[in-house]
Amino acid sequence: MSTEEKPVNTRRPGRRPGPGNTRLAILEAARARFAADGFAATTIRRVAADADVDASQVMQFFRSKDELFAAVMAVPASALDRFDTAFEGPDEHVGERVVRAYLQAWEGPEDESEPLMAMLRGAIVNQHANDQLRDFIQSRLREGTRASGAADAVLRTGLASAMLVGIVTARRIIGVPTLVDADVDDLVRVVGPALQEVLAPRLS
Repeated sequence: MSTEEKPVNTRRPGRRPGPGNTRLAILEAARARFAADGFAATTIRRVAADADVDASQVMQFFRSKDELFAAVMAVPASALDRFDTAFEGPDEHVGERVVRAYLQAWEGPEDESEPLMAMLRGAIVNQHANDQLRDFIQSRLREGTRASGAADAVLRTGLASAMLVGIVTARRIIGVPTLVDADVDDLVRVVGPALQEVLAPRLS
């Protein structure tokens, strides 16, 4: 009998001995799925099927694919919250808020910044890790800004992602002196307007 022909479950759907085991099974399945398919192609339903649980259970533990990915990569919830709050408020200041939020997340307390730096270091030496980090950042930018309504939304979020990752890489990994010495407020002042044009285009 092929895999497709086997019954989906021989026990009660989505049940495991306890919530700790269920969460662990979901994380293990997600880690393997993200590694195999990348961030963009991975879905909650596929992870649920791999973990032999219901998709609703995945959502109970992790409210979105972004949160699931962050948990797999050991990115703390505080970093996701920081990214999300950057998109709250008037559109005319979103560029400045996003630059500040990403710099603070990657350069903040070690428990928040080190997992993000680990992702970035991995992306530099591994193409698959690069693809996952890129897709993760672009997904958050696309969902949070007006760029999602532009005809060239993919290009805009890709450019914004490249700008943000480039700044952090130059400051924290390459160590470009001018950028290392730059104050966060100065970077926000200079880069914010440029990111504003990319993320919040005037839509007709």
